[in-house]
Amino acid sequence: MRPPSPSSLLLISLLCLFTFHGATSSNLIQETCKTCSKDNPNIKYNFCTTSLQAAPASQCAGYHGLGMISIRLVRNNVTDTQCHVKQLLKNKKLDPYVRGCLEDCLDLYSDAIPSVKQAMEHFNSQRYTDANTQISSVMDAATTCEDGFREKKGMVSPLTKRNKNTFELSAMVLSIMHMLQSVSN
Repeated sequence: MRPPSPSSLLLISLLCLFTFHGATSSNLIQETCKTCSKDNPNIKYNFCTTSLQAAPASQCAGYHGLGMISIRLVRNNVTDTQCHVKQLLKNKKLDPYVRGCLEDCLDLYSDAIPSVKQAMEHFNSQRYTDANTQISSVMDAATTCEDGFREKKGMVSPLTKRNKNTFELSAMVLSIMHMLQSVSN
C-alpha cells in the first residue's frame, strides 16, 4: 500500500477543518437562538434556528455575522411584505376598511425599508444603540400595521403571519445586538 500523497493529505485536512468549523458554526446558531429564545419570549427557538440556518453564509458566521444576517432577514421580510401589500391593493373589490388598513401598512413598511438600511450601517459601525432604535421602529411598524386591522371588530388581517415574522426577526436582531454589547463591555 502506497503512503498518501501530499495533495491527498491536504484534501483530508481541509475536509476535517471545514467539517469541524461547520459543526462549530451550527452550534453557534443553536447557542445564539437558545439564548435569544430564553431571554425574549417573542423569539421562538425553532423560528430562530430555521431562519438563521437557511441564510447563506450562516454556517460560517460568528456573532457579528449572525447579527448582520438577521438584519438582512428583516430587510428581505420587510421588502417582501411591502411588495405583497402592493399586490393586495390591486384587488378592486377590497372592503374599504381593509383597503385603508393596507394603505397604512404600505406606508409603514415603505418607511421601514430605510430604517433597516440605517440599522445595517449603524450595526457595521458597532453603533448598536442607534441600530437598536432603527430596528425597534421596524417592530413598531409591524405592530401598528396589525393593530390597524384589529380596531374594527371581526376584521382579520391578511398580514398577520408577515407582521409576526417581521416582529420576531427584529426581536432576534435586538437580542443578538444585546449579546454583542455584553461581550464587548
